[in-house]
Amino acid sequence: MQNNKSILAYLSVIFAMVFWSMSFVWIKIVFESYSPITATVLRLILSSIMILSFGLISRKIQKIHKEDYKWIVLLAFFEPFLYFIGETGGMFYVSSTLGAVIISTIPMFCPVAEYIFFKEKVKANIYIGIFLSIIGVCVISMSNNILEGNSFKGIALLVLAIFSGVGQTLMIRKISARYNALTIVAMQNSIGTLLFLPIFFIFEFDKFITITPTREVIEALIYLSFFASTLAFILYTYSIGKLGISKSVVFCNVIPVFTAIFAYFILGEEITLTKFIGIGIVIFGLFLSQKKFKRKSLKF
Repeated sequence: MQNNKSILAYLSVIFAMVFWSMSFVWIKIVFESYSPITATVLRLILSSIMILSFGLISRKIQKIHKEDYKWIVLLAFFEPFLYFIGETGGMFYVSSTLGAVIISTIPMFCPVAEYIFFKEKVKANIYIGIFLSIIGVCVISMSNNILEGNSFKGIALLVLAIFSGVGQTLMIRKISARYNALTIVAMQNSIGTLLFLPIFFIFEFDKFITITPTREVIEALIYLSFFASTLAFILYTYSIGKLGISKSVVFCNVIPVFTAIFAYFILGEEITLTKFIGIGIVIFGLFLSQKKFKRKSLKF
């Protein structure tokens, strides 16, 4: 039974990364009609409607204890509020490839934060695996000229997204033992929507009502809402509860890998030898980070 739960947790985090890797493509399509704030608000509203409707029908949403309200609000503040300002705003100025590469560095900081706040010892193989997978990500990006034409403002906003992603992961670690993934994501997205609405109505609403989006933009917005903002967060939250922070976040490094694969099949982009080697390094790093070693000396 325990093995089945572990397999389900690994499948959950892998599919979450697949959906998030596709989000970098969908975001670019949505930007053809909408600004970053408008795109984020529409994405969150649709996601909240989807998840709350399912939660009410299935009766899976749990009651939040009074002492946990502050953690739920802080979670929503980190993500989606700060994270989407950083990610969506940053993607408006940089390429999809660079955005994916920068976001994939989140695993480098999460184990350190976990040790600082939860005194959780992290095995040496996890650090080595993270380091190797980041090297692999850099190798993948080498053949893309990712810095060409990219804005410093966009990179700075993506750094904000990294900080927010680490904060979100810590908050999930704090409450995941008491609430199911559906409850956490439902509260997270609903509160996040409320945080964004004042900004939207003050700065974006007048422009929003004058825009007629294309069919492709509407489809991309729906995909973002369901797969990236709803399903991926539920799967990722579930995996953190079962695997822990260190083993879950390292999978963020496969996002550029999936992006390269999707680009090959969907956009016809070539997978060069450099990309192939980088993908191999990322996969080896992931394998090493998940490997169980009996020797206690691997801890530090």
